Amino acid sequence: MRSPADPIAQLLQEHNDALIQLKNLNRAVQSFAQDGYNVRLYRTIRAALKFIEEEVSVHNLKEEKALFPVLERYVEGPTKIMRQDHRKLKKGFYRLSEAIRAVNANRDSFSAIRKLRKVASEVVQSFVNHIHKENYILFPLVQRFLSREELREIANKMI
Repeated sequence: MRSPADPIAQLLQEHNDALIQLKNLNRAVQSFAQDGYNVRLYRTIRAALKFIEEEVSVHNLKEEKALFPVLERYVEGPTKIMRQDHRKLKKGFYRLSEAIRAVNANRDSFSAIRKLRKVASEVVQSFVNHIHKENYILFPLVQRFLSREELREIANKMI
């Protein structure tokens, strides 16, 4: 596999993919809360969770193993905050998974659906805020300060 020419462009694209899944998740959960359990909506929610569990964990590892160490040669504050965000998000994803399971186990439980809506809303908001910080603060910092060689190094580590 060839390394990506621009690792930041790849990470931005992965953020865009995640935002689509978050939008799907949010819509499906809101419909759940309004109309009750629905198999089609449940599948949409499960698909979003699967994306989060599989793709987002890989994405975060790329940032933590490839991008952050190179950036930390110059500054540690921003990456420290992003690592904290990743840990908080992981806990939120676990709570979301539990809430989805609870709804599936008791499909007529309005309290389970209410809890799912609350947890999903918190996860979506936290994740969108995190993406915003990376897209508009962290990545421009990387592009401004890192050399082509350092970007190539990051790209090679992201494979």
